Amino acid sequence: MNIWSDHGRELTLALACLVTATLFALIEPNYATLANAQTVLRNSYELLVIGLAMTLLMAMGAVDISIGIAMGFCALFVGQALFDGWPLLAVLLIGPAVGAVIGLGVAGVVVGGQIPPIVGTLGIMGVLRMAIYLYLGGQWMSGVPDTLTQALATPLFGLPMTIWGIAALYGAIWLMLRRTSFGLHILAVGHSELRARLSGLPVTRIRVLTHVISGALGGAAAIIFIATYRNVTMTVGTAIGLEAIAAVILGGTAITGGRCSIIGTVLGVALLRIIQNGLLMMGVPSLWQTVVTGGLLLAVLAIEVASGRLNHLIKSRSPA
Repeated sequence: MNIWSDHGRELTLALACLVTATLFALIEPNYATLANAQTVLRNSYELLVIGLAMTLLMAMGAVDISIGIAMGFCALFVGQALFDGWPLLAVLLIGPAVGAVIGLGVAGVVVGGQIPPIVGTLGIMGVLRMAIYLYLGGQWMSGVPDTLTQALATPLFGLPMTIWGIAALYGAIWLMLRRTSFGLHILAVGHSELRARLSGLPVTRIRVLTHVISGALGGAAAIIFIATYRNVTMTVGTAIGLEAIAAVILGGTAITGGRCSIIGTVLGVALLRIIQNGLLMMGVPSLWQTVVTGGLLLAVLAIEVASGRLNHLIKSRSPA
């Protein structure tokens, strides 16, 4: 049950990022600039946090396709709190708090109701999408005060607070998975829920708490989203869920659970954003960015299935 390395997957991804960026730089000279690199980084902020939440869920053998819409729902509360002049600390807390409540609701559906995660979170996504539509009334939430934007852009040792905050979240989840019994229990449940139950682990509590933590991370992503864009549209978060799943699987986290890679998720996000940014600079319509994301996801899943079958065949033919 590995949470750091997936047999060289990280090295392969790092090389893929380097090669892809080099190819785009050769095709489009303006690609290899500091300003564009900063753009790629800024566009990765929310996906990095959503990807971290998805890594945690998939390590447990679950998935939440509503998490992008949940981020958008949390962003409404963060934006409204800024409009209402809330203190900065309260604004920073409201997103994760609402996200944790949503995570608890997701747990109630998929854990308490024993509904398959994809089906349950698809229903929740529809409910949250309608809630966003009703709140906005067909309009945008725009012109959000820049209090949060300025706070997260404040440099510390040359880097904005947003980057330090994301790094802190990754460090905390890595430590939880690596150094705490709860983290090891998450991986154990993902590896085999039946064995985890037979071992006496409180599987239901583990699954509920993991969904709550994942929801809180979605709320944290909402803070970054509002700080970056200062608006909320009715389609907010529609694509980021698929992107997170693709990035996490690219990074080496097993879709069936029991294995995850934190650094792999970072590199998976980087590869997606590098490709999307390069296609955009080449004038490729944004629709094809979604096609590329879906294509990468299908390719990696096909490789995972083929690899699993190959390993099974090798083991079945090996001498006892």
